[in-house]
Amino acid sequence: MPGLMSGSSRDYRLLLLGQTTSQLGSQVSAVAVPLLAVLVLHASALQLGVVNAAGTIAFLLIGLPVGAWTDRWRRRRILISSDLARAVLLATIPIAGWLGHLSITQLVVVSLLVGAARVFFDVGYQSYLPDLLGPERVLGGNAAMETIRSTGQVAGPGLGGWLVGLAGAADVVAVQAGTFLVSALSLLGIRHREVRAEHHPGPARLRHQIGEGLRFVRGNRVLRGLVLTSALGNFAFSVASSVVMIFLARDLRLSPALIGLITGGGSLAALAGAALTPRLARRLGSARAVWLPLAVTAPLAVPGALARPGWTSWLVLLGTAAGEFGQIVYAITSVSLRQRLCPPRLLGRVNATTRFLIMGLFPVGALLGGALGTLAGARVTLLISFVLLAVSVVPARRALGGAREVTDLAPWEPAT
Repeated sequence: MPGLMSGSSRDYRLLLLGQTTSQLGSQVSAVAVPLLAVLVLHASALQLGVVNAAGTIAFLLIGLPVGAWTDRWRRRRILISSDLARAVLLATIPIAGWLGHLSITQLVVVSLLVGAARVFFDVGYQSYLPDLLGPERVLGGNAAMETIRSTGQVAGPGLGGWLVGLAGAADVVAVQAGTFLVSALSLLGIRHREVRAEHHPGPARLRHQIGEGLRFVRGNRVLRGLVLTSALGNFAFSVASSVVMIFLARDLRLSPALIGLITGGGSLAALAGAALTPRLARRLGSARAVWLPLAVTAPLAVPGALARPGWTSWLVLLGTAAGEFGQIVYAITSVSLRQRLCPPRLLGRVNATTRFLIMGLFPVGALLGGALGTLAGARVTLLISFVLLAVSVVPARRALGGAREVTDLAPWEPAT
């Protein structure tokens, strides 16, 4: 990664700056918003599940057309517009808090609209990076980006928990609004000229273009396996997201500062995983590094659901750290593999199709987690989600077979 960083352009450094600040704000808000719902608005597990589901249901509703639009439009403009929209929307939360009118309904609506903006940003970003760096440098670029972003993730949760205790959860959300504004300004400073979108050889109808992306993912054995692993892992995470704050705050009786510390420990492990990913890819092989770290670390999350108040609470930190390490290595290697296997003209649609299939289960899992948490309790819900996470690696392992390197896999054409 040092070679990439030292030779990176001013434009890439600006992209890194914007992502670092927005990730810091996102991690602060990731602690603040659930605590705002639980401690200030006294949300139930089901209500918290609805808030979480609202933040991701946009992937299900608009994910596929966004991919087609991303292949037609300038991607940097998409990223800037998404950041500005999120800054404005999040700013309404502290304003409502100051005026005494904040409600669960507003959290749901803001989460829904911010989630829609996130769809545009995520698909646009994953399609923009190969154009900025070149396909042969995407693994190093993704790893460097995640390393820098994870640095903010380390400080963000602890800072978020401390700020919630000091200033109140609603005010802390204003921090995230400001970081999205900084990200938009950083993107505005990029001078790189994007490659013009290739002329679409078939009908220009949106339905046809969406179908082309779906067919490519369905026809490629490797991409199918990665999608199934990512979808199952994301589903498990979404189930847990509806009850984890309730489990930490009510079952384990941890303070906001300790909750932030546990989340920050996971982010520190993610930072280490992002930094080590290129080295792991060289040692294990770029294809084997996709699934093997996840297979080793995911089962370590299971004991966290068995923790009790007292010293065993640290089992949650162990499971969180191990899970974050494996997940970040998987995220970097799988996204980089997808970017290399996909032809450039289809990249927006393939990224969107993948995000649609992966994130589409998130609102379902969040609602299911909320309902299950209400009926069976947070501990049982977490245990189920962690077991699902442990087995999520199976489809990716089967799809990649005995391949050691990405170069052993056929580029672009569907694998049989």
